[in-house]
Formats: sequence, C-alpha cells, structure tokens
Amino acid sequence: MTQPFWETKSLAEMSLEEWESLCDRCGKCCLHKIEDEDTNEVFFTNVVCNLFDLANGGCTRYRLRRQLVPDCMDLKENFPPLNWLPSTCAYRLIAEGKPLPGWHPLVCQNADQIHEAGVSIRSYAVFEKDVDAIEDHVLGSL
Repeated sequence: MTQPFWETKSLAEMSLEEWESLCDRCGKCCLHKIEDEDTNEVFFTNVVCNLFDLANGGCTRYRLRRQLVPDCMDLKENFPPLNWLPSTCAYRLIAEGKPLPGWHPLVCQNADQIHEAGVSIRSYAVFEKDVDAIEDHVLGSL
C-alpha cells in the first residue's frame, strides 16, 4: 500500500494542490489573534474575518482575499513561523513531524468530521463586523 503524500513529502516538496488539500477548514487561522508585545505570546480570539464562511469552513473570496484583506497572510508564502498556528493545524503538525489526527478530512475522508469532533470554529466564531473591541473576545493563548 502506498503511503499518503503528507507522510512522505515535506511541506516544501508538496505541489500547490497537495498543500491546499492539507487545510482541514477549521477556520482557526482566520480568527484574529493578539500578540503581547512584551512576551510575544499569541492569543486567539473568537473573532473571524468577514470573508469566512462558517457553514463550509472556508474563505468566500479565497483567490481575492489578499486584495480585499491586505493583512491576510498567505501561509505558503510565509511558512514558517508556526507560533500563531493552532496545535491541531496540519501544516504545523507535518512541520513538527507529527501525524494528522483521525478527524482530518484526508485521513477520515469525511469533511464534516472536523465539525463533529468540535475542532472547527463554527460553533463559537463571531464576525469582525459585529465586534467593537477585539480585545474583549480573547479565548486564550496557544
């Protein structure tokens, strides 16, 4: 049996299609984060970009996101650092030599499993347009 590409290739060796398929569509990278300037500690908020589709777990304007949201990061162009990615992120796991979790769509072949496992932001995210002060929405540190 052939091993899956994510077990045999480094992130740098992956095609764009392989790279993109690693995204589990949890939405955590689309949450706003706050970094403590003194400690460099990164804190997640429950505030998500207005372009995020909570039902499907992806950007509604993915190809145009960088023009529409200038501070939106292209992960492939800016990888690493890892300090702001959640510990469940496939990119971070592979970079750290760890396996993908059983709920990951590439592993279980079920795109809804991430929601059933409670890993996606679907149940708690609020859109930035509905928030006055992001600092009031901190969930915790990474």
